[in-house]
Amino acid sequence: MSPLGHLTISLAPLIPWPAIAGLGGAALVLLALAVGRRARGTLWRAIAFAVLVAALLNPSVVQEERQSLSDVAVVVVDDSQSQQIEGRPQQTAEALERIEASIKALPDTDLRVVHAGATQPGSQEEGTHLFGPLARALADLPGGRIAGIMVLSDGEIHDVPADLAKLGYDAPVHLLLTGRPDEGDRRLTLVRAPSFGLVGKPVTMTLRVDDLTGPRAPASAGGSADVTLTRDGERLATMPVEIGKDVDISVPLDHAGQTVFEFSVERGPKELSLANNAVVAAVSGVRDRMRVLLVSGEPHPGERTWRNLLKSDPSVDLVHFTILRPPEKQDGTPINELSLIAFPIRELFEIKLDQFDLIVFDRYRNRGVLPPAYFQNILEYVRKGGALLDSAGESFAGPQGLYYSPLAEMLPAEPTGKVIHAPFRPQVTDLGRRHPVTAPLAGPPGQAPSWGRWFRQVDAIAPQGTTVMSGADGRPLLVLQHYGEGRVAQLLSDQIWLWSRGYEGGGPQAELLRRIAHWLMKEPELEEENLEATVVNGRLEVTRRSLSTAPATVEVTGPDGKTQRLTLEAGEKGVSTVALPAPEQGLYRVSDGTHTAFAASGPLNPLELADLRATEEPMKPLVTASGGSIHWLAEDGIPSVRKVREGRDTAGRHWIGLRSKDQYLVQGIRQVPLLPAFAVLLAGLGALLLAWRREGR
Repeated sequence: MSPLGHLTISLAPLIPWPAIAGLGGAALVLLALAVGRRARGTLWRAIAFAVLVAALLNPSVVQEERQSLSDVAVVVVDDSQSQQIEGRPQQTAEALERIEASIKALPDTDLRVVHAGATQPGSQEEGTHLFGPLARALADLPGGRIAGIMVLSDGEIHDVPADLAKLGYDAPVHLLLTGRPDEGDRRLTLVRAPSFGLVGKPVTMTLRVDDLTGPRAPASAGGSADVTLTRDGERLATMPVEIGKDVDISVPLDHAGQTVFEFSVERGPKELSLANNAVVAAVSGVRDRMRVLLVSGEPHPGERTWRNLLKSDPSVDLVHFTILRPPEKQDGTPINELSLIAFPIRELFEIKLDQFDLIVFDRYRNRGVLPPAYFQNILEYVRKGGALLDSAGESFAGPQGLYYSPLAEMLPAEPTGKVIHAPFRPQVTDLGRRHPVTAPLAGPPGQAPSWGRWFRQVDAIAPQGTTVMSGADGRPLLVLQHYGEGRVAQLLSDQIWLWSRGYEGGGPQAELLRRIAHWLMKEPELEEENLEATVVNGRLEVTRRSLSTAPATVEVTGPDGKTQRLTLEAGEKGVSTVALPAPEQGLYRVSDGTHTAFAASGPLNPLELADLRATEEPMKPLVTASGGSIHWLAEDGIPSVRKVREGRDTAGRHWIGLRSKDQYLVQGIRQVPLLPAFAVLLAGLGALLLAWRREGR
């Protein structure tokens, strides 16, 4: 643009303004006295004083060489998740193309397009934020050059400035709305959900189903919709929920650790997207107290190992009985001289059996203390979800062992009738290196652990279950098995106490027994077949643990409902992984066909999906205050763009205005004094001489 000249008069006082004002005031007083006395030469005195004051003001003519600057029109494009539904991307692209063409045809107008609102990797920011990115994008421009701001959005914006002052630009703001005013959508909201719950107890969550109609119209009530509940990917129930009302639903927690509940509602009469038809609640299950029943068949050195381990955990309530005197023993000792208590078998194995989380048999010998009916109760207890741990002694190899009781149906190991008396070092099997109970204890591949030796093992075969540790001659030592909904573990040696005594360096007896107990308690992190998913720094990381070595694939469903299949990369200790970008906020669902995992990018139930209807309400106050306008693209069409002068209307029915800002850049300044010193001297002396001459006549 061509440079322009601009002339102004500038004052640069030689003395402070108060001094000039004082001199001027004194001169006026003297002149007033002279006029009052009708003194001669008053006019010339006034001229002399005026010349003096003017000289002190030091006036000059300033000529600026100005470069006119173009105005800047800004288009903010909403790239948020809600802008990707129901034809809105096409509306946005078409409007942007037309506006760009219109602005390029305007004189002295530049265009700047700002894309904002898209989810940033790893961001926990909720909602659509356009004005923060706008301020950052325009940080290099003076605010006075902004001729107008056009926002292409569905109106669901969560960082709208409260007023023009906070906006920071004196320019009209125009909202070009995608979508339609009459849109409707069904929404499922998780009103309340606890973060923690007690295992075995129900937790109550509050849901609400709304059928939304019109732009911000109240949700319609009446009728019901079917809501499906799944827990950790397993479908539990489908129930009718009244529309427009908060409904409480109680769901059970069946294990410790995180439990993911997913609620989904059927499609509504009007739908923009199914992304807000499902909500997720992650509840951490904690055990109030873990009740353990420890039954020792006969005293031995390892009995204290079990007792100390279980008593060391303050969350464990231990009930321990050692059978010192079987009922068939008859040695003539009077009953009143026995310092023993009767074994409360009916109370423990019939009345209160279901109150225990774990039953431990330590070197138990079947000597008629427990009738077959009570063994049958234990069998049913495990089948329904209970847990049994058998630490077998020599008796397991003979007819008094637990294998020769009704429990044989669920015991994974079958004794051969032999007891091995030879030193051996416990080893983790190949399957054990993949099983979460023993994998962390195994050490590097190809390197045997340097644990202390044991000297006795019951010889057995394991036709079922998973052998995770082996002993003498590679025979099964620790076998784990699922039975019904419960679990069973068998340790085929009673000499783990040698490790607790530190024999030959000992071994990880506390960690091993703790992990066995927690596996029996169904702790999620010890599941041998498990699928986990997390979102880290904008990437979905999928981890699958399995005893199988076969290649695994998973199906990933994003928040937008699109699915893709991925093959996992095998790693160590039975773990395989895969990662992929997770650009959208919301819930990602991962399934391997058997297990399902969920991962949330951003909040579990994002604000962005709370209401998908297009709306003008959040932006309306700012648009009105700035003198802008609101246009529904689907109904009003794409408005034309024109330039208007300051003070004129900036919008019409089918057009939007950009305000001419007339900004410039000063390239040079030339300053010329109006009163040169010589001219001031001549004028001042001349006026004084004329005044003296006039007075002397």
